[in-house]
Amino acid sequence: MKRLQLQAVNMRFGPLHVTRDVSFDISTGERAAIIGPNGAGKTTLVNIIAGELHHTSGQILFDGEDVGTLSVAQRAQRGLVRTFQISRLFTGLTVEENVRVAALHRKQENKPSRDDIDTAVHAGMSKLQISHLAHKEVDSLSLGEKRLVELSLALTQSPSLLLLDEPAAGIPRSESRMVLDAVNALPSDLPVILIEHDMDLVFSWAKRIIVLAGGAVLKDGDPQLIAADEHVQRIYFGRGE
Repeated sequence: MKRLQLQAVNMRFGPLHVTRDVSFDISTGERAAIIGPNGAGKTTLVNIIAGELHHTSGQILFDGEDVGTLSVAQRAQRGLVRTFQISRLFTGLTVEENVRVAALHRKQENKPSRDDIDTAVHAGMSKLQISHLAHKEVDSLSLGEKRLVELSLALTQSPSLLLLDEPAAGIPRSESRMVLDAVNALPSDLPVILIEHDMDLVFSWAKRIIVLAGGAVLKDGDPQLIAADEHVQRIYFGRGE
């Protein structure tokens, strides 16, 4: 698996300094969550990592390669794959057809056979245990089921690192366990970065939490350290003075 390194990454929109000297490494098997209050710069940071935005200064290294100028598609081809807070499934298509599109996109450079694609589609659905939904149109699925399909699409692209942008967003509490179980079941050697507001999900899943405030890293450590930190409690959770 590949290693992601952010080195003094900054992002400015004119006079607005949104991301401030952000540095951290993510390596094989890490389960890291990025949290912070509204306006902390979480979405901007994940967009920078994925290639939706190009940072103003600093470096983003992926397996030692500077990927800072690469497009979203070029980063995905190298294994840096993300999901989105807002569903981007192909409406009007079935679950199987959605997964097939992802498999074709990933394998197109190798001119795969139909059997290769069929195998990838079957594996993509099996990993998330959604094979029973194969022939349902995605429009008819619950929000929780749609999240599982989105995760399946991401895994079908053979990620070396996975960025999950608020996978529990908008999902009713009754389905949140389904999403948490799916995230917990991701390959153990696959490094995952989670952006999430659901603190129950964050603290039950993450082994490392990076707290942003004002676009900068406020604290970086294990969940016990983060939960006990007075500065984090005051800035993020609104406790203390």
